[in-house]
Amino acid sequence: MDFATIIGIFSGLFLIVYNIATGGAAEIFIHIPSMMIVFGGAIAATLVTFPLNEVVGVMRVVSKAFKKEDALQLAMINQFVDLAKKARREGILAIDKELNNIDNEFARVGLEMAVDGSEPEVIRDVLETELTYLQERHKIGQKIFAALGAYAPAFGMIGTLIGLISMLKSLDDPANIGQGMAVALITTFYGSLIANLVFLPIAGKLKNISDQEVIKKEMIIEGVLAIQFGEHPKNINRKLLNFIPPKNRLQDESAPS
Repeated sequence: MDFATIIGIFSGLFLIVYNIATGGAAEIFIHIPSMMIVFGGAIAATLVTFPLNEVVGVMRVVSKAFKKEDALQLAMINQFVDLAKKARREGILAIDKELNNIDNEFARVGLEMAVDGSEPEVIRDVLETELTYLQERHKIGQKIFAALGAYAPAFGMIGTLIGLISMLKSLDDPANIGQGMAVALITTFYGSLIANLVFLPIAGKLKNISDQEVIKKEMIIEGVLAIQFGEHPKNINRKLLNFIPPKNRLQDESAPS
């Protein structure tokens, strides 16, 4: 579980609710018709923009924003180093029996191609093509939440205009103008709140997660090709560590000398 996402959303809500509660008249901030205009309108506009299956499928994507993705990059590097040792001692065909122990499907496919004797250019082309389409699939979820973040304030403004038009019809009763204005503006509040606290931050979080996964897969590509070329395990270890931020690198005492 990625607590940063949860803490960010709930701390933002707490600050807003706290300020509303201390300011009094908190009940005026609860207006169901305004919520329906903002949420329903944003979803409706998103359905117009994207196919239904992509909008429905985005719920599987949003779960990634609340999960702590353990990249396990160091474990993957150590696994590549061990496979490189075995390949140098017994030949690359010897790692065939180790493929079932590799959980990462992307790495397993690349190593299977290397064992089968595929050309390095072919292996790189196949893996990079898969990586490209992976990025495109990830962008769909990002675009949907970015669209929700754009449509929510727009429908908040539409709700405000509806409220103002209704209020202008009763200008002969000055006592109701203040309350009418408050109700008219609440939709703008809802739209800005949900867009800037939920939709747009989740879109940004999904982009960051996608970028991290791309880096991991680029590391895997280099590891597969390094094993196929028969590079020294120590050199492979050094090369793959470059994909990890320096502060996250650990000295591997078992690295080959």
